[in-house]
Amino acid sequence: MDLIAVLEKISKPAWVGLGLLLLSGVAVLDYITGVELSFSLFYLLPISLLSWAVSGTFGVMVAFISAGIWLSVDILSGAEYSHAFVYFWNTVIRLGFFLLSVFMIRLGKAIEREKMFARTDFLTGALNPRFFHELAQMEIDRSVRYNRPFTIAFIDVDNFKTINDTYGHAIGDTVLRVIASNMQENLRKTDIVARVGGDEFVVLLPEIDMKAAPIVISNMQKALSKEMKKNNWPVTLSIGALSATAPHLSVDEMLGMADQLMYKVKNSGKNNIHYASYQNEIIEAEK
Repeated sequence: MDLIAVLEKISKPAWVGLGLLLLSGVAVLDYITGVELSFSLFYLLPISLLSWAVSGTFGVMVAFISAGIWLSVDILSGAEYSHAFVYFWNTVIRLGFFLLSVFMIRLGKAIEREKMFARTDFLTGALNPRFFHELAQMEIDRSVRYNRPFTIAFIDVDNFKTINDTYGHAIGDTVLRVIASNMQENLRKTDIVARVGGDEFVVLLPEIDMKAAPIVISNMQKALSKEMKKNNWPVTLSIGALSATAPHLSVDEMLGMADQLMYKVKNSGKNNIHYASYQNEIIEAEK
């Protein structure tokens, strides 16, 4: 789990408490050191933290509080200026500086959120077809250049229509989310999970050849089956897995082959895995 994911799990009240504690510490240090040392960058720490972790509105509020604290410290520390208007001017400039920081942080977070939405499926959190194609093409290119293997698995959720008809679409959506989450939990961080249709997923497994694919994919299927049974959902998986090394094929061509392997499973009773390897043509296939 990366650092951002860990930080996202911290509650907003905890962030507020930490931010206000930091702000109080900065205010005390600013007062102790007097007017000769500037603490502008230190005020930015709680402002930036709360703007990112809580909200832009809260960040603006803390920016105003920080500007007010800085003014109070100036007055209490005995700072003297040629005119009282200087106090007001300095406070406005500092406030503008703080507010600009809040704006930039919220803008950056909004851009990151848009990037995430452009790459992921809104329902399951798995990658969307477009971004999967980009990553899969990169893996094909890498495989061709370095002669490294990889495997693509096309996965269809069996009996998904029954789930929607029996339990409703809300439960159907939950099933899809659980499947995507379970696959990601039971695969490596370098493996790629994408939703490419209503009840269809695809998994890209770098460095996994024909010998390793049955182990990895079978373990994934068993974990998913266990999760489905635990929730009393009559759902199984039909999977077609294609392993290749340096294939001179497009992503769509490889997906098409894996899709055909999956349909062999669907036509022979579902809830199984069909494997094949490719070198110029499909030269080996087994159930």
